Amino acid sequence: MDIKNQLAIISGGASGLGEATARQIASQGGKVAVLDFNEDKAASVAQDTGGFAVKCDVTQADAVESCVDRVCDHFGQAPRIAISCAGIADAARIVGRDGNTSIPVFQKVIEVNLFGTYNLMTYAAKAMMQLDKLDTGERGVIINAASAAYEDGQLGQAAYAASKGAIASMCLPAAREFAKTGIRVMAIAPGLFHTPMMESLPDETVSKIVSNIPFPDRLGDPAEFGQLVCDIAQNAYLNGTVIRLDGAVRLPPR
Repeated sequence: MDIKNQLAIISGGASGLGEATARQIASQGGKVAVLDFNEDKAASVAQDTGGFAVKCDVTQADAVESCVDRVCDHFGQAPRIAISCAGIADAARIVGRDGNTSIPVFQKVIEVNLFGTYNLMTYAAKAMMQLDKLDTGERGVIINAASAAYEDGQLGQAAYAASKGAIASMCLPAAREFAKTGIRVMAIAPGLFHTPMMESLPDETVSKIVSNIPFPDRLGDPAEFGQLVCDIAQNAYLNGTVIRLDGAVRLPPR
């Protein structure tokens, strides 16, 4: 689809990959709704992109439904593009060296990453179903952020890898379910990107991480994630699959 004048709703749109996606879509003439738990940062991104900011806890289905409704009311149209970037990367061993378990961490990561993605996909798709089809036969596209960790999960990433693996796994069945309505579903599995999480690490640690990336031998630019989102939106034959965006990196065990 042509992104120009189309509405995109982006969870986690106030920072990192979500923010870059919002800016990329706006630069191509799209309208953006920025959903984020951090209301101030969401408002800042919305102001820069001419968009609309909504504070949203993606773990709460009712809250996500309300946010989607608010976005539709504000723009007078339903979104044709929905991107789930909201997520956390809390790490913990399943059973720590001290013998403590990490079940609360697992529950929290699954709630934010997996249920948060499922919630937005659900209510975005429900709204898209009311739209007229475009010339391509599409009503919309849903793009969910998985992670290279879904295949290469490192020590301490059982919860994170499980959440992102589930996002990757539900891509095809969701695409099959929505096919008759003209809604595509894709997932992107980014590798190591220059996001706020990476910025908090010491230079020595970042250099060690980068040394494992074959080419380009650098961290990914969040704008490259946003570019791929736009490419997926524009290519109507991309459906039901996961694209790794990682510079050919395969994460080591730790």
